[in-house]
Amino acid sequence: METVLLFRDELDREDFNAIPFINAEGYHSKTIAYSLWHIFRIEDIVTHTLINGDDQIFFYGNYKERINTPIITTGNELVGQDIADFSAKLNIDELYTYISEVKNSTESVLSKLPFDMLKKKISPERKDLLISLNTVSTDENAAWLVDYWCSKDIRGLIQMPFSRHWIMHIEASLRIMKKLKKRTKTA
Repeated sequence: METVLLFRDELDREDFNAIPFINAEGYHSKTIAYSLWHIFRIEDIVTHTLINGDDQIFFYGNYKERINTPIITTGNELVGQDIADFSAKLNIDELYTYISEVKNSTESVLSKLPFDMLKKKISPERKDLLISLNTVSTDENAAWLVDYWCSKDIRGLIQMPFSRHWIMHIEASLRIMKKLKKRTKTA
């Protein structure tokens, strides 16, 4: 989380939209704003819809309007310039408010989770709820997430997306930030 906050402190607004590795393969071919959206949108969806079976912070906090996002999904369906265009629309301050609320709610849910729940599989009812919310795009770049998440138990969801997913996207965002800082020094 310190690194997530570092981005807000160290980057200009335009830096959040930059794609210095636009044609690369990997997570660093995105933007920092997209990566933050993606990490915490997924965490909200998984925590509240799949694990806790309650309302996502995104919906009850009216974050679609507050963040000024054109989508309610994880963003997996976005590619290339669409990612930069999406990122430029976001209200970064409200995105950070959302990040904070998601982090706090995830910690609260997980701290109250009984140990024996870790082996519990995602129920067909929760999968149906996930699909009905339209928070995962039906685009081929995203639709696989539904089956992926719903094939796991709670422990598996804690491992991915709550830990490994964070690591992959934060490391990629650090690569983006480093590249942006190099450009600034040579300009």
